[in-house]
Amino acid sequence: MIKEVFSRDFNMIYIASCGEGINAYNLVQSTLVQFPGNQITVVKMPHIRTESQVDELMERVRDTESLVVHTIVNSDLRRYVTRRGMDQGIVTIDLMGPVISKIQTFLNEDPIEQPGLYRKIHQVDLKQVSAIDFALSHDDGLHPEDLPHAEMILVGLSRAGKTPLSMYMAVLGWKVANVPYVPSIPMPDTLSGIDKRRIIGLDINADQLMAHRKMRQQDLGTSDFYSYSSKEGIKNEIAEVRRYFVTNGFSMIDVSNKPIESSAEEIIEMITRRFKQDAHKT
Repeated sequence: MIKEVFSRDFNMIYIASCGEGINAYNLVQSTLVQFPGNQITVVKMPHIRTESQVDELMERVRDTESLVVHTIVNSDLRRYVTRRGMDQGIVTIDLMGPVISKIQTFLNEDPIEQPGLYRKIHQVDLKQVSAIDFALSHDDGLHPEDLPHAEMILVGLSRAGKTPLSMYMAVLGWKVANVPYVPSIPMPDTLSGIDKRRIIGLDINADQLMAHRKMRQQDLGTSDFYSYSSKEGIKNEIAEVRRYFVTNGFSMIDVSNKPIESSAEEIIEMITRRFKQDAHKT
């Protein structure tokens, strides 16, 4: 059989899929690396969902030494691809059919055969990855020029819990940036152009902030307690940042002695109530 189909002109593999064809493409590419030096080109043909599209594909493939590898969920269309391939003398490989058939047998249940369903269901996961990447890229005041793209912006003193809260909400799919408030250092200019309803000030009591800062100093092995973790200095900072929040019309939430989950729920409820269906930016 190998001798019958062998051809030195074989150099194309077409991926036909009712979706994007990404999984089949990756599988074929991972197979081809087992044949070092091959000159095969892999071409994706996505969104194949009608017989006329199959006909167009077969016309394109007919005069080339090619394989058609397909992942099509509709059983009628899979059979049509196989039949047209046989009619045209084109080798087709069905990656989806045997798997669906076996699972159908085990579950004793018919598949719904809906194209693009996997991508639709996992779109939330893609948004989550994007949100986490955004939070990492905009932690502690990084890239202030991108603040208009954030769905919520947390502002607070050093060690007030901005980063862990940002990351927690990012895992939930929210694009969060956080900006530190440091006395005597100007805030980013872009912050003034943001819808104030998306900016949340983190308020925290002096005792908890002092404890957080002393723990941080111990981790870093420093001992400049007065400037960073003295009770008097911290009270002054808290009073100043509160004035900043009020002056600029920012909402405040108290994160003192509160689990991250509770603070996150409070902020998400606030943003969702204010923006409704536009809470998430596209």
